[in-house]
Order: sequence, then C-alpha cells, then structure tokens
Amino acid sequence: MKIAVAGIGYVGLANACLLAQHNDVMLYDISEQKVDSIHHAVSPIKDDYIEKFFAEKTVSLTATTNYHEAFKDAAFILVATPTNYDDVLNHFDTSSVEQTIAIIAEEFPNATAVVKSTVPVGFTQRMREKFPALTILFSPEFLREGKALYDNLYPSRIIVGDVSDKAKEFASLLQRGARKEAVPVLLMPSTEAEAVKLFSNTYLALRIAYFNELDTYAELHGLDTRSIIAGVSLEPRIGDFYNNPSFGYGGYCLPKDTKQLRANYKDVPENLISAIVESNETRKRHIADMILARQPKTVGVYRLTMKADSDNFRASAIQSIMAHLRKSGVALKIYEPTISAATYDGYEVQNDLAILKQECDVIICNRCANELTDVAYKVYTRDLFGKD
Repeated sequence: MKIAVAGIGYVGLANACLLAQHNDVMLYDISEQKVDSIHHAVSPIKDDYIEKFFAEKTVSLTATTNYHEAFKDAAFILVATPTNYDDVLNHFDTSSVEQTIAIIAEEFPNATAVVKSTVPVGFTQRMREKFPALTILFSPEFLREGKALYDNLYPSRIIVGDVSDKAKEFASLLQRGARKEAVPVLLMPSTEAEAVKLFSNTYLALRIAYFNELDTYAELHGLDTRSIIAGVSLEPRIGDFYNNPSFGYGGYCLPKDTKQLRANYKDVPENLISAIVESNETRKRHIADMILARQPKTVGVYRLTMKADSDNFRASAIQSIMAHLRKSGVALKIYEPTISAATYDGYEVQNDLAILKQECDVIICNRCANELTDVAYKVYTRDLFGKD
C-alpha cells in the first residue's frame, strides 16, 4: 500500500518510519533541506530511535517537495503539518492543515485523509462538512520529544476519530507497525478524539505545574523539595514519576495545547484550565526573580533545549526567563551547541563552555549536566532528580 505523509516533523517522520516497515511511504514537505536529509538517510530531527531506524532499516521511505508526486495513488494521506497557537486570534492556526485537506479533496478525492496534527475540538467535523466527498479521519498523537518513534513503536494507545471500516483499517496499520503487544485501540467520534488529545496534554501540564508550585513553596520557605516530593509520590494514586521540578513546561505541545483547550472553554464554566496556563507563567516569573535575587551582572544560559537528548527549544521555558532577565538589564550569554551563529535573538552565543563558566556570575539550566559540577556554586537549577 502507498501511504503519503505531509509534514516532516516529529509526528510526520515518526509515523512515516512506523508505517514504512510494511508499506511504501512517501513524505512531503516544503523544506528542501528536510527532504534532502531523508534522501541521505539522515534524520532531520534529534531522535535516537529515528536515527537508529535510518542506520539499520532498509524500508520503502522516500521524500519529495512535490505534493502531487507524494499524494498520487496514496490510499491514506497523513496530514502532520504545524498548528501553532495564535495568541491574537485565540486559537490554533490550522491554515496549513486546511490547505492540505483542500488539495487532497480537489485532486485526490479517492484517498483517505488522516489528520495527525493537533487541532481544536470540532475541527474534523467542520472539514467533513466543508469537503463532504472526502473521507477524513482524525488520529491523535501522544509523543514525547526525542522519543517520537519509540512512542509509536510502543504506544500507550491507538485512537482513531471515526468508527468506519476505513478507521479500523488505519488502526490496523498502526497496530501492525507497533512492537508492543496488545495495544489498546479506541475508535470514537472525531470530536471526542480531538478532546482526548487536548485533555491528555493539559493533564500532563497540570502535573508539571503542581510539582513546580510545590517546589516554589519549599524554596521560599527553606524546605527540602526532594523530601516533600518523595513523601507525596509514595501515594500510589500519585506515583513516583513525572515529578521533577523545572523552569516550567514548554516545547512543541503543552503551551499551545493548554491554551487551545482554554479557548475551547470559552462558553463553559471553568477555573482549573485557565489556572494551569497562568501557573506556568507565574513559575517562570518566580524563577527569574530568584535569579535576580543573586544580583548577577552576567548570566550564563546552559542549553535552550527543554530536555536532555533533544535539539528542540521552541517555546522552551528558559527563553521566557531570559526575556525577564533582559528587561531587568542583566547581560546574558548562551551555551547552545546546536546554534552555530554568534548571536541568537539578540543574545550572545558562547559555545566555549570553559569561557562561559569563567565570565558568568550565575549559570542557569533547566536540566543540569555533569559538565557543570565544577562550577556548582554558580549554577541555578530546580532539577532535583536528573531526569525529564
């Protein structure tokens, strides 16, 4: 079977690798650089399993910047294009998804479009009404940065937002590619499936915000955060996981998904969803205040990435903290090996770590590393357990 995937990002590439084990898969993207990477069997994103996949697997996986070449004769066309949150319009910018669906409906109506991008609740139904002749499914992703392919090979669940035979067929394709046995499969209406994605990510953001507020309380009262978390986490209904304090949640999904869910609550009574979004902003302001309390002249930033083994720093919490510090007149220097330029967003980039250590009064890091142990007295972090 030929399957096309629109979008070479975490979602699109992970799905393409999964499905290419048993199908002919062609990726489409407007980025010539990403397409060229696929041609040379090099992952354009940082992901150990995808890199290993390209190194070891011989599969039918190609890429092109020509959507007609990619979509022609494809039974399923996965739409995994970006849906960034627009703070002005107060909802996801779904234009790239809509444009792709429109192309499929006009030129490839016999294909089944599968929306993999995160979308507002009710989006798929609106697209079905707009393009009634096209079969459109929604299938949410539950992937972690740097673990995208792993989470597809060993999924927590497979959800397809439809109950038709096409939905069952697509679910079976995902099942066949997975290495995990007995993966739970849920078929449900598309609007409910869209809600599952947003509520899942907002719950994860809630958990992060909870332990961060616990940490803020302990820090300001001179208490040992580690002891408190250890005691709280022994409650089996809470669990000893996903409880490491941080500078705040960030990355591709949680900031935009929590804001979108809040927007979906426009005419619905709520307190908690808005509080999760606001808590994250409060946390970042608190972190900035604690750094400023040290009265530094120059602050070194150790990595912009959200977590270890990742090359993504989009919407990372540390960048918001940097903005607060810059407004206060503090000089900042960044250590970020993935940036080769001398500056980033107006900040100086210093990728000689030894010089950074010498020139900075305080070094901040969301996730600490062994290479900072020699200047531990300069380091400000809330990382207690050395895990993401």
